[in-house]
Amino acid sequence: MIRLMRYGEVPNSEIFARKEPAVDVAGIVADIIQTVQREGDAALFRYTAKFDGAELSSLAVTEAEMEDALFKVEPEFLRILQEAADNIREFHRHQVRNGFILNDRDGIVMGQKIIPMDRVGLYVPGGTAAYPSSVLMDSIPAVLAGVREVVIATPPGKDGKINPAILAAAHTAGVDRIFKMGGAQAVAAMAYGTESVPRVDKIVGPGNAFVTEAKRQVFGRVAIDMIAGPSEILIVADGKSNPVHAAADLLSQAEHDKLSSAVLVTDSMELAEAVREELERQIPSLLRSEIARASIDQNGKIIVADDLMRAIDIANEIAPEHLELMVDEPFDYLDKIRHAGSVFLGRNCPEALGDYLAGPNHTLPTLGTARFSSPLSVDDFIKKTQYTYFTRDALRKVSQDVAAFAEKEGLTGHARSARIRFEEDV
Repeated sequence: MIRLMRYGEVPNSEIFARKEPAVDVAGIVADIIQTVQREGDAALFRYTAKFDGAELSSLAVTEAEMEDALFKVEPEFLRILQEAADNIREFHRHQVRNGFILNDRDGIVMGQKIIPMDRVGLYVPGGTAAYPSSVLMDSIPAVLAGVREVVIATPPGKDGKINPAILAAAHTAGVDRIFKMGGAQAVAAMAYGTESVPRVDKIVGPGNAFVTEAKRQVFGRVAIDMIAGPSEILIVADGKSNPVHAAADLLSQAEHDKLSSAVLVTDSMELAEAVREELERQIPSLLRSEIARASIDQNGKIIVADDLMRAIDIANEIAPEHLELMVDEPFDYLDKIRHAGSVFLGRNCPEALGDYLAGPNHTLPTLGTARFSSPLSVDDFIKKTQYTYFTRDALRKVSQDVAAFAEKEGLTGHARSARIRFEEDV
């Protein structure tokens, strides 16, 4: 049963405690990365047979396989995929930024260019954790950013095929190439390149402990989106909230993983107790009830605060991945939220809406990193280059100041570089 506590009556260390994955896979992952670097495709074929039970003749998904997948997916789901993609596209197109130029001073031009990355790799989990929604969320911002080539890595089933829903989502989003590979070996292949798999500039997307550790180890060779932890939801709810709805929303994240975190913060003990009872009623009806039960029992919390402002303070301290404000006039509280990955406002905005259809991205910071990081966006797939132009006369006006600054730092070569162009004028 979920733990119920009153703020101020238990140590803060218990209220704000987080359980993080304790499995140490660093050594195994390092060996896999080195093997892929050394052996290329041969290692990928071998690991796919070992870990996924699939004997492959080719790593790349063919056009025929894509056409077959689109035929197999129900027309209604294809319609929903397109609706979701349109919403995601519409939201993220407002993130597309332009460069700028400054030329308001005589002889000086400065500016910044926005340059899309050449190639990015998206990791998409397979098996029971196959999420076509993540394909849309991770690839559409990259396409909007203007990335030249978007590549997906996803593990095949034992039959050597990719989940048709994944392929349909990739087709809808405009992905360029898809490879049948998973785990740390897929991350290694995208980071270093093999005979079949091109090297990418950035790797994004969720995965298990091996994928997460591999992303950590290849960071620097390539960019990554984030080191993601288990899914989280925190609901701030007042006493008018419906406990049935609150319990369902908590379980929408608890069913992800035994390490997922579901937290309710409320100013009503009556609501707290009602949600606690409702969780017990709803958990057995879930397909993934065993996972949800473990998550609620091990990591779930109901925290009763003195008032809603204290509840907001607690939410900011936890800095959750998903934050629901299940209160009257939720926009009155929005400016008071400083640390959260994505905020869902009001009583009719379940977090699941954001997972699939609303439009804002669902790849979000976890484990409190919302204190300093942001949801995946178009910005994750661009880089900025700045430029400067001075005429001779413009440089002459500032050369002595540049040289003086350099000498203050003891860098006489810098100083000479600023002055030398005008020595002949003396």
